[in-house]
Amino acid sequence: MAKNPYTLLGVPKTATDAEIKSAYRKLAKLHHPDVNPGDAKAEEKFKEITAAYNLLSNAELRQSYDTGRVDASGQQQNPFAGGYRHANAQGGMDTGFGGFGGMGGDDMSDMFSSLFGMNMGAGGGRRGQQRQRPAPPQQGEDLRYTLKMSLVDALTGGVKDLGKGLKVKFPKGIKDGQTVRLRGKGQPGVNNGPPGDARVKIAVQPHKRLSRDGNNLWLDVPISLTEAMKGTDFELSLPTGTVALKIPPGTNTGKRFRLKEKGVRAKDGTGDVIVTVQIVLTEGEMAGAPILSSQLPDGEKHDLRRKLI
Repeated sequence: MAKNPYTLLGVPKTATDAEIKSAYRKLAKLHHPDVNPGDAKAEEKFKEITAAYNLLSNAELRQSYDTGRVDASGQQQNPFAGGYRHANAQGGMDTGFGGFGGMGGDDMSDMFSSLFGMNMGAGGGRRGQQRQRPAPPQQGEDLRYTLKMSLVDALTGGVKDLGKGLKVKFPKGIKDGQTVRLRGKGQPGVNNGPPGDARVKIAVQPHKRLSRDGNNLWLDVPISLTEAMKGTDFELSLPTGTVALKIPPGTNTGKRFRLKEKGVRAKDGTGDVIVTVQIVLTEGEMAGAPILSSQLPDGEKHDLRRKLI
């Protein structure tokens, strides 16, 4: 049983003529026997897609197929008999369909000429091709990937393995959405053309405490109640380096400290680190809470929740 022509070309039943033609061009370029000499599977595939295109590019045949008047093999006009077989007596390609579907031989000749630089007109065919200039080399298509990584990895740089023999080296400070280009790692070229490239889009995953805004880094830092009341100082190890932070006595939750030029180093300058402190009660402080609360004043007037919403 002949295969569904829409499935063979990879297009929906609602595809336009232009979409069908575009899909066929891509597949023909990939499976054409001149591109795959001696490959029987590629030639058979080319026969199938050519036959499918013959049916769908003919408006009358396509309508008959869509309405069920003919099946996928087109029994009445036999559009699937033969596919790509040989050059006919007039020098054109013989598909067993009396030409090339709804396009006609001249239109199909133009298509193959643009794809492979072949002369498919009268007196042409493969014999005519020998008198033509060699088909120009064409670069292979690019392959596209998405690489997820943590914010820490993006800030420190390094190498990631994509599999399939592809390793991506990315610089320090690479941003979310940037693309790394791997030259020559795409699809192979046609007619001795160069291979395409692999383009890897970076997707930086969010961090629970650290975020990036341009070249600035925002960091939430927990401190104990005791540290907030008495003050403290400590060092923080960040992906951009170690920074020292001094917390003065009486610091409250939400207090921000800006550490100049401790952020991301980039061509357009070096950012800052903005630290926001958050008071977190330790287990010891929670155990001593009853004693502490007994020493706090009662009835203190405050407006902490005024205009909350």
